[in-house]
Amino acid sequence: MTTASFADADADPADDDHGPAGQETIDRRDDFFSQRIEGLPKLGASNVVVTITSVTSRLAEAGFIAAREEAEELMACVAGSDVVLESLIERRLRSEPLAWIIGSTTFCGLTIQVDPGVYVPRWQSEPLARRALSRLPDNGTAIDLCTGSGCIAMVLMSQRPGSRVVASELDDRAVSCATANGVEVHSGDLFAPLPPELLGMVDVVVGVVPYVPSGSMAFLPRDTFAYESALAYDGGDDGTSILRRVIRESPGFLRPGGALVLELGGDEANALRSDFERHGFGEVVVFEDDDGDVRGVEATFFRSGPAMIR
Repeated sequence: MTTASFADADADPADDDHGPAGQETIDRRDDFFSQRIEGLPKLGASNVVVTITSVTSRLAEAGFIAAREEAEELMACVAGSDVVLESLIERRLRSEPLAWIIGSTTFCGLTIQVDPGVYVPRWQSEPLARRALSRLPDNGTAIDLCTGSGCIAMVLMSQRPGSRVVASELDDRAVSCATANGVEVHSGDLFAPLPPELLGMVDVVVGVVPYVPSGSMAFLPRDTFAYESALAYDGGDDGTSILRRVIRESPGFLRPGGALVLELGGDEANALRSDFERHGFGEVVVFEDDDGDVRGVEATFFRSGPAMIR
């Protein structure tokens, strides 16, 4: 597994400015991009600008916010073939996830392989990964539930190479993808497939489990389920069904003082406070993103006892 530096991947791109010379002037990002594809057939520097500009325009007209950056990503995949480029553009215009088209995405500064059919990591989950990382000792043990591509597990592995990170995943395509990303992933539902030697030994349980209320599924972006599975989103009537299961079952694996870090939204954290208390958790902290939107919850397990696993 090749990893990059652990850095914030959320920086806003600079505005385009081609200067007074128009399209023939290559700004710094054009210069950077032309270096990336230097030597590709039939694409001189001025042609690169024109091609990037035309692809960017098509994507922008279709409503893609990061059209310029996506155009660069698509062009980096085509090896100078206009036919291949056009096929990739058409796939994107049908709202197929960019990560599926180019085969990867960036998460916390790492390049993550993402196969078609696998849940695409979102930048909104990066604070969750950082919270989990802060609770994982250098030689600790972590569990990543519903790992998907394995992106959170990869962050933990890259920054805590002496730790053991174990993941679980229900979807076979995601299991294969996470395995290709170097993650120790076990196929099955939540804690069920995990090795029994982890019982009572885990420092951190982290997960992006389904938490969208069933009644709110219809309000997700219209193209979401044209490609991604509802299984990755639907959290039951109030969105907390699977979250409650994780809270109930994680004490069997966590050591006293271990952390449970879960992604959620809305008022779900308040709805779960009694569950945390009943199952031996305290120091419940709700964290938000830079826009003030709730992104997750972190709780510490204090009360040890018999494994509570269904």
